[in-house]
Amino acid sequence: MYRLNQNGIFEKEVVEGVAESYVQMGFDAQAMFYYPSNEADIKSVGVILMHCDQNYMALNMGPQLAKQGYQILACDSDFGEIENKFKILNKTMKFLRSLPTVEKVILMGHSGGATLMTAYQSIAENGAEIYKGPEKLYATTIQEELIPADGIMLIDANYGNAVMTLLSLDPAIEEEGNGIKLNPEFDIFDTANGYDPEGAKYSEAFKEKYFKAQADRNKRLIQKALERLALIEEGKGSYVDDEPFIIAAANQPKPNNRLLPEDLHLLSHTKNAYDLLHGDGTITNERIYCVRTPEIDRCFSSTYHMGANKNTVRSFLSSQAIETTDDFCVKEDGIIGLNWDSCYASPIGNIKDIRVPMLTMGFTGSYEYLAAEMIFERAVMEEKTIVFVEGAGHMFTPNRDAEQIHGSFGDTEKIIYDYMGQWLNRFVSK
Repeated sequence: MYRLNQNGIFEKEVVEGVAESYVQMGFDAQAMFYYPSNEADIKSVGVILMHCDQNYMALNMGPQLAKQGYQILACDSDFGEIENKFKILNKTMKFLRSLPTVEKVILMGHSGGATLMTAYQSIAENGAEIYKGPEKLYATTIQEELIPADGIMLIDANYGNAVMTLLSLDPAIEEEGNGIKLNPEFDIFDTANGYDPEGAKYSEAFKEKYFKAQADRNKRLIQKALERLALIEEGKGSYVDDEPFIIAAANQPKPNNRLLPEDLHLLSHTKNAYDLLHGDGTITNERIYCVRTPEIDRCFSSTYHMGANKNTVRSFLSSQAIETTDDFCVKEDGIIGLNWDSCYASPIGNIKDIRVPMLTMGFTGSYEYLAAEMIFERAVMEEKTIVFVEGAGHMFTPNRDAEQIHGSFGDTEKIIYDYMGQWLNRFVSK
């Protein structure tokens, strides 16, 4: 595969011992298939890697796991309703199940991919009716039968696409559809409100006010989307199938995660003790603390390309909406005040309906890490494993800014892939 390097030069990347093939599964589904080039090294386990709205075909996750003998299908993902992605996942499942070298198939959800993978597996195990109850904001429209996987890996999962959208809502918006008119009362980069580039010190009163305003805006947006959906289904909408639904200051990438990148007290430690993998090869069992540093120093709310959430009515309701309760807030050890059963756009809510073995890993160099504990707490399968990796950033490499001594976190990529490979080995035919 040719990649554009940091110097702007295309170079062919060769991973020793790994072969790759392009897989086309229809106009809406494509993937890169990574596998050991030596047939004798091929293990009988296939892994599907797919994000909810990003292309993972060229990331090194596929080749690195293939180096350990596994057969990896790294997929592209289209934007839009999560139901469309279920169909793509089903195609990838059919592809791997058709290979004579594959006996077991494992789903791998990294970051927002955990939402997709847990929702898919829940439906595959239980049927679509599980997400059609009155408690759901939006009932799934998937009709085809989904093929279940034999296991699931949730690697530095975030808190769910719906939760990340909620946490990215700027309550300073004074008029929906307008990113310019902002209420300075909610300016998180104002030192008067507690901002500090070395780590914000927002007061409890400010955070309480901020989270309440986020929840209130979330409720208004959901109500508006439900009203538009009703009109669409009555044939009175702007289109017969769906409508654009653009939300100012609500895009969910890290620069828009509002308080989280700034306030290091939020999501700073687990409730309980777990195994922590260190760079020197040791493993300790302890309460896990986040080692991140402040990252964002400006607000993107007034921008369209970075700040606005460009969605449709159906995709917002299916993939980015969750109900809050009156006590919604982010704490040092988790997030409370969410109705996890109101949607299927969060692995924390979905996990209770999955029975196959699960591995969940959290990387302490990133605030997503705490989702691992929240997922683990709600998981009910007989075989469930949780582990944390000291100093690993969200994309597996060390968080260098958080190292007190350069290199002290070690080769976090190797630590992560080695652990994943060991866990996957339980599915290999003996």
